[in-house]
Order: sequence, then C-alpha cells, then structure tokens
Amino acid sequence: MATPGDFTSLPVIDISPLFGADAAAKRKVVEALGETARNIGFLYVTGHGMAPALFDGLLAAAKDFFARPLDEKMRVHIGNSSNHRGYVPVGEEVIYGGVPDQKEAYDLAQDLPADDVDYVAGNPMLGPNQWPDVPGFRKRVGAYYDGVMAVGRTLLRAFAEALGQDQSLFDSYVTKPPSQLRLVHYPFNPDAPGNALGISPHTDMECFTLLRVTAPGLEVMNGKGDWIDVPPVENAFVVNIGDMLEIWTNGQFVATSHRVRKVKEERYSFPLFFNVDYDTVVAPLPCFTGADAPKYKPVKAGEHLFAVTAQGFVYLQKRVAAGLIALPEGASGTHEFGQHARHGDQARA
Repeated sequence: MATPGDFTSLPVIDISPLFGADAAAKRKVVEALGETARNIGFLYVTGHGMAPALFDGLLAAAKDFFARPLDEKMRVHIGNSSNHRGYVPVGEEVIYGGVPDQKEAYDLAQDLPADDVDYVAGNPMLGPNQWPDVPGFRKRVGAYYDGVMAVGRTLLRAFAEALGQDQSLFDSYVTKPPSQLRLVHYPFNPDAPGNALGISPHTDMECFTLLRVTAPGLEVMNGKGDWIDVPPVENAFVVNIGDMLEIWTNGQFVATSHRVRKVKEERYSFPLFFNVDYDTVVAPLPCFTGADAPKYKPVKAGEHLFAVTAQGFVYLQKRVAAGLIALPEGASGTHEFGQHARHGDQARA
C-alpha cells in the first residue's frame, strides 16, 4: 500500500465480502478500507452489488435532460429552489476557484414532501426535488439514488469497523441526511480559457463520495502535492473520504483534494455525496485525540455543507449579499481540509 506521499495510482477493493457471511473475508476488506482511508483517501470499489441497469438508466436520463434547450432546462433552475435543488448552468458554480467551472449539472437529494417539517421551517438543504418534465427521468434517477445510498450505508458501517468501533457507530446519524446526487455534464469546449477547469481543486464536504464517470478527467493530489490521474474503471465506483470523516477521526482519515481538468471529450459524472443528518455535531472522537487537544473544531454537518455551498454558487452569493440568507456562525471556508490545508496555493492550482 502506498504512503500518503508517494502513491501514483489508486487501489481497487472488492467489497463483495461486506454483503456475505465470511467473517475473515469481511475483516480483510475492512482492514484494506481503513488502510486506504488513512494513507490515500481515494480508491476504486468493485463488488458493490448494484445492477448495471441502474447506471445505464441514470446515464440515459442525464443525456436526455442535458441535450434539451437551455430555456427548457432553466425551468428547473436551482435558483427557483429554497433548498438547493435543480439545474446548474455553466458559470453558476465558482465554488473552489475564481474561474467559473466549465460544466452544467442537475442537483437532487432525498425527495421529501412539501410539508416536511424541516423544509417548512426553512432548512436550506432538505425538502422536495425540482423534477424536469422529461419522460422517465424521475423514475430512473430515483432508482439510482436509492441504490447508491444503500451501498453508502454499507460502506459507512465498514469505515466504522475500520476505526476499531462497532459497525453501528454512525447509523443513528443517517435518518434524513442531505446526501446530494449530482448529474454533471462536461461539454468539450475548445474555446474555454486555458486556465479553466472542469471543476476546481477541492475536498468534498460530506463523509465520503461514491462516483461514476464516463470518461477521464479526474485528478487527485497525493501527499507530495502531485496531481495523479484517476481513469474510469468498468462498473466501479471511485470512493473518496470527505471532510466529516477527516474531522471525526481527527485527521487519521484523509479528505483528499481533487479536481477535473479541462476535458478533451464530452464527459458525464455522477457523484453521490454521502452525508449524515443536517444537525449532526461532528467533532473528533475521543479515541483519536487521547491526551492531546483535538485538531478540529466541532461543526454541524449540514451547516458545513450549506456554508461552503453558499460561498460558491452565484445565486446564493447574491442572496447573501442582499441579506436574504446568512452563513452559519463560524462558517468554514472552502480550503480547510485535505491537501488544501497541507499545500496551500499549490493545491488550488
């Protein structure tokens, strides 16, 4: 296994034993997941059990939606939403850099009813989705969301075991989480500025991410500050550790910085950002601090997600400037974890 400073590729871990009864095989998977989370923070996962038809349906729905005229997509513009759901046009997102990301997206999460108590109370990340009027879109996308969330719950329990804890450690925090699925389209644009990236360098704000892509472009930063290519692997998820697990483990698990370079071909990307419930207070677990002071201050998972999101989407920046919404008190910045904290400006380049 590579150390944080020298990895040049990502390990592939078959997690099928997590769904079986062979305790020894499961233990080996858990150990491999823990070692990778500590040393790299990025890996490929196979043996996840999701039917390929779920991804095929998701991809078909995304292609159908993104091929539609801009005015039709703008009917479900994310700015129509009070809980950050809907279409994100090119240039709307500048979440991690000064140059707008060269992509369009559609954002959704758990589809809660309009009378959900948290939505009615004004929670900025919970509530109903905006669904486009595209035949089969809601059914296909919803089926994929349910499938990948089930894989995420299994991984969360395995990560708990990898930390030497009971596998149920985090279960009670995942009842109504703002776990977002993004449908992302990177259209090849030879006229894009030379410094334009598909998405700027960042860490993910949640516990971990399960990603499927159709083409190369993803790069991850190793411990030396070098960018390493992460090509697609057939029927595999790319999984990476996010900010919440870095905090909970007091830095033992690594929220590894990554980006998408200016793409050389049209590309679709589908990250599921697995999160815990909005009001979950995340702080270093005592077993990882000992007599030393924690390296991280406590944060509310949902407030961290909302704070970073609000600092990077144009429509939310305008609402903050107009006094319509406010960042949570003590809001996190956009480069406080992973290699951003270790390498400064080099991680943002």
